Amino acid sequence: MVTVRAPATSANLGSGFDVFGVALGRPADVVHVERAAETTIEVTGAGSKFIPEDPEKNTVGAVAKALDAPAHIAIDKGIRPASGLGSSAASAAAAAVALNELYDRGKSRAELVPIAAKGEAVVSGDAHDDNVAPSIMGGFTIATEKGVRHVDADVPLVACLPDIVVSTRDARRVVPEHASVDQLVETVGNAATLTSGMHQDDPELVGQGMYDSVVTPARAELITGYEAVRTAALDAGATGVTISGAGPAVLAVCHERDQRAIATAMLDAFEGEGVDARVYQTRIGEGATVY
Repeated sequence: MVTVRAPATSANLGSGFDVFGVALGRPADVVHVERAAETTIEVTGAGSKFIPEDPEKNTVGAVAKALDAPAHIAIDKGIRPASGLGSSAASAAAAAVALNELYDRGKSRAELVPIAAKGEAVVSGDAHDDNVAPSIMGGFTIATEKGVRHVDADVPLVACLPDIVVSTRDARRVVPEHASVDQLVETVGNAATLTSGMHQDDPELVGQGMYDSVVTPARAELITGYEAVRTAALDAGATGVTISGAGPAVLAVCHERDQRAIATAMLDAFEGEGVDARVYQTRIGEGATVY
């Protein structure tokens, strides 16, 4: 048996739509795999009753097929589905790393990213690397068609998850099909600023670079209280705020000294909008870990 812990992630980071991602220190999924004649899946934990155990409909089933590695796979969910925190990606990432180890397939972490992305496609309809890459490799990742670039960044974060659901498919449906030249130039500049900040572990630069005027405003309409929460976090000291992945989680970048105040402000703002929420005071963390 092999056991792997794979972290929650936050993709896009505002200016890096479908490209940027970070691993979070918490929460995480834990996946246990054991050799078997055919793949079977058992799911427990957060939101498990909503997750299919049919290998054809579960992210890890697609990963097992891609690796030709049938197994009994037990998933302990620490990350709620439809959270914007890479729930399906974490399960797929953990399964890819665990099955690679169990069957001694010899693939590198980078080689496992597109395999785990096949599992993501079961949920989102498309194979995207922006969530699975940081869950496997850790840190800050830049995923493009030419591969994944990785930086061991260390920046404090606050992730606030409201008790509402935004499906990945709905979040993709509202993405604008066109952007102006001015918006394109602004986004490229912000993405470059964010990347520089990650290399320097600088929350100020990372926060400045998270601003996005194209995708984020469209997705914000799906999240009750987003603008109030964003304003509250910035007023409490956040250097930048955006939607985590497809949402509804909201991600704030900050200095460590301000984490608690920002977490409280975000919770209070959601409560003021009549929405229950939970918060994670965390930071950019490591990737999937084999136990």
